[in-house]
Amino acid sequence: MKKTFIFGHRKPDTDSVMAAIALSYLKNQIGKNTEPRVLGTINKESHYALKYFHIKEPKYLNDVKLQLKDIKYHKGFYIKDTKSVYDGYQAMLKEELTGIPVCKEDGTLSGLVTLKDLSHNLVNENVEDLYTSYDNILHVLKGEEIVRCNHDIIGKLLVAAYRSTTFMSTVKLETNNILIVGDRHSVIEYAIESKVKLIILSGDSYIKEEHIKLAKENGVNIIRTPYGTYRVSRLVSLSNYIKTMLKITMPTTFKETDYVSDIIDINNKQKHTNYPVVDKHGKCLGLLKITDLSEKSPKKVILVDHNEKLQSAEGLEEAEILEIFDHHALGSITTNNPINYRNMVVGSTCTIIYGLYKDLRIEIPKDIAGALLSGITSDTLILKSPTATEKDREAIEDLATIAGVDYNEYGMNLLKSGTSLEGMTKEDVLYNDYKIFTVNEKTFSIGQFFTMNFETIQNEIEEYIDVLDKVAEANNHTLVALYVTDIIRNGSYVIYNRKAQNIMNLAYHDGIEEGYFIEGCVSRKKHIVPIIMQIIES
Repeated sequence: MKKTFIFGHRKPDTDSVMAAIALSYLKNQIGKNTEPRVLGTINKESHYALKYFHIKEPKYLNDVKLQLKDIKYHKGFYIKDTKSVYDGYQAMLKEELTGIPVCKEDGTLSGLVTLKDLSHNLVNENVEDLYTSYDNILHVLKGEEIVRCNHDIIGKLLVAAYRSTTFMSTVKLETNNILIVGDRHSVIEYAIESKVKLIILSGDSYIKEEHIKLAKENGVNIIRTPYGTYRVSRLVSLSNYIKTMLKITMPTTFKETDYVSDIIDINNKQKHTNYPVVDKHGKCLGLLKITDLSEKSPKKVILVDHNEKLQSAEGLEEAEILEIFDHHALGSITTNNPINYRNMVVGSTCTIIYGLYKDLRIEIPKDIAGALLSGITSDTLILKSPTATEKDREAIEDLATIAGVDYNEYGMNLLKSGTSLEGMTKEDVLYNDYKIFTVNEKTFSIGQFFTMNFETIQNEIEEYIDVLDKVAEANNHTLVALYVTDIIRNGSYVIYNRKAQNIMNLAYHDGIEEGYFIEGCVSRKKHIVPIIMQIIES
C-alpha cells in the first residue's frame, strides 16, 4: 500500500503540526498507511509540545512533485555485461522494448544497447570476431558440451566450407580460430592438432572418441549443436558478450528522485526513447521508456489546517489530494475528483480531528491527546480567542483529562515557550507563523508572532520594516504585515511594508503608524484577514 503524506501549511504552527500527527495516528489505526510531515521548520512552541508529550518530530517534506519513483518504469530490467547479445535481444523482445541497460557484475551501469545498435552491429561490423564465454555459445546454439577447457572464448570464426583435402592444404589454422564444421573427421583431427580455440560441430555431427581424447590433451574446446552450418554461422556472433556492443560515451541516466518535469525537459532536447535508471551509487535499477511517463502514480496527500494553494506543498497540482481538514475560509485549491472535505467553524483543526476520533470511536492515547490539546490551546489562545467555540472547550476539557494536565497552566507555558525572541532573526519572527492569501489576482501575506515583550521589536522596528519591504518586493505582494500579538493585553501591534500605507489607512484609520496597537485584535482569521481582504478587493 502506497504511503499517504499528511501535512499542514508551509509555515507550520502548533495546530497544523499536531493535527497532522493526530490524524496520521487515527488513519493508521483503521488500516491506512500514512505519515505526518511538515513543510517547514517547526517553531519553538511546537517543539515545546512535542518534547512535553514525548512525540517524535515529523520529517520535513520538500515537495509533492511527481518523481521518477512515482512512474511505472521497467524496474529490474537490465542485463549483465557478460550475458550474450542474443540474451539482450530476447529480453527486449519479451518486454517489447527497444533498449536494455548493461551493467557490470556489481550492478554498476556500463552503458545502453538498443535494437538500432544491434542491427547496425550485425550489418556493418566484423562478425567474424568472437569474444564471449563457452556457456554463452552453448546457450545460443542450444548446444551440447563435448570438451570444455576454457571459460572465455576469444577468436575468429571460420567455416570449413571446402573439400577436406582442399581445406587442409590451403587453410592454415591458428590457435585463436573457432571452426564450424560437420562430420568431417579429417578436418576435425587437423583442427585439434592445430590446437584451435573451439570446434563447433554442426548438425549433431558424430565425433570419434579418439578425437575427444586428443582435444582434451591439446586444450581444444568442442561444442555440438543440432543447428546446420549455415544457421550456426548466422547465430554464433550473437553469443558475443553484450558489452562488446557498448559505445564509448555513457547514455543519459536518471535517478528515482528526479522530477518528471525535469526529465521531460531533458528529453525534449535529446529526444531519446530509452534512459537507464540508476541509484546514487551508479547501480542500475532499470529502464525508463519515455512513454512510461504516462503511467504515473501521483503522491497521495491529505491536507490539514489549510486549503490555499500558495500555503501548501510545492507541486501540489501533481499530487492526488484525498482529503482536506480545515477551519479557514474556502481557498484556491481545486481537485480533479470528488474528495472528503471537512470544514468546521471551530477555533482549531485539532478540534475537527478530535471529533473524528469520537465519530469513529477510536481511543485517544495520552500523547495524541497532548498533541490535540496543544493545537487547540495554541490556536484559541487557551479559549480566549474570538474564534473559540463550545466544541473547542469540550475538546480541551476532555483532552486535558486524558493527557493528565491542567489546560490553563499547560496552555500558558506552551504560549510562553513561543514568545521568546532569543536567537531569532527578523525573518524568523516574520515567518514563525506566516500565511499568504490571494484576492483578485493580488497576493498579500500576514505573519503573526506572540510575545509579551514588544519593546524589543519596537527598538528595532525600522529593521523589521526593511525586511517586510524586501519580502513584498521579492514576491510582488501588495501587503506584507507582521502582527505582534500580546495575549495579556489582548491585542496586536502591527508593522507593515512602506508601500502598503494606504491599505493600512483604509483598514484602520488615516495616519496609522508602524507599531500601532490594535485592541482586541488577536485572531488572524477573524480580526485581520477579512478586513485586509475587503480593502484589497474594493
